[in-house]
Amino acid sequence: MPTLHPLTTGDAWLGRDMSRRDDWRRVLRSDEVAELMAARTVARTRSADRTSWTREDFPLPRLGAEVTAWLEALDRGRGFLLLRGLPVDEIGPEASADIYWGLGLHMGRAVSQNTDGDLLGHVRDTGADPAAYGVRLYKTRAEQDFHTDGADIIGLLCLQGAKTGGVSRIASSAAIFNRLLSERPELVPALFEAFPFDTQGQHRPGTPAWFARPICRLIDDRLNLFFIPWYIRESQQHEGAPRLSADQEAVLSFIETAANDPDHYLDMDFQPGDIQLLKNASILHKRTAYEDWDDPVRKRHLLRLWLVQEGFTAGDASLREGVQAPA
Repeated sequence: MPTLHPLTTGDAWLGRDMSRRDDWRRVLRSDEVAELMAARTVARTRSADRTSWTREDFPLPRLGAEVTAWLEALDRGRGFLLLRGLPVDEIGPEASADIYWGLGLHMGRAVSQNTDGDLLGHVRDTGADPAAYGVRLYKTRAEQDFHTDGADIIGLLCLQGAKTGGVSRIASSAAIFNRLLSERPELVPALFEAFPFDTQGQHRPGTPAWFARPICRLIDDRLNLFFIPWYIRESQQHEGAPRLSADQEAVLSFIETAANDPDHYLDMDFQPGDIQLLKNASILHKRTAYEDWDDPVRKRHLLRLWLVQEGFTAGDASLREGVQAPA
């Protein structure tokens, strides 16, 4: 285990402080929207299949420099950004998806988010039972408590918001680490022990229905947190999975409690056209339960990207492969 001390990186922030700032919001200017629309036109003339586009197919001669600054803020700064102002209602969902995908090409490489190989995921209620084993909660209206995903950058584009609820809530992993180090230092070593994670039925035949890895890694004095607490707890249904120790169970509870402390979290109430970008290693995220509209056209609908950015610090090679389909 590395030598431990409080983290002072830019991603060690408190929600109570961030809520009084607005520098984490960036409103797209009209000329920037026009550049994105022009890039989409160029890309569409080369191929109707957006997944075949390259970065060069989606040219951003002026906005490209801004994207570089956004990546720096994600990796070396606060670890998150909210872009606002893409006119999704005006340009429609297909053009919005194209622009979102094209912008992603300038930020990293998209990887699969599920065993179906989806590179551009749809976050909406499908009517699935949130209590059923293996159901991904983003396909329901239920609350999704704090967790991390795969890849380096997690992106969400809001096409339609919920009738009520569905608030995106984020918290700094580094700040929670610092709190654990201060309040329960005897639990910190457990962060670096291997935890069993349930595969949710996505393992290959003949392999265990769980895998093991630590929650925390420190890489060049930067924190990488991988945290899906319900996967960890559900691993205990498998006879061969290691049993959680008392310290490991206490660590899970501490992280959940701290992340849900209003001092720690920051709320974002998505508006259509908002694009949220998170550095996965640095930011825990959550979605509150929501009530949807009856009109199918108005139902809450977000588009998700998982992007690999090889230049990011505290990266995780195992998360840069995306979700693999079972053999």
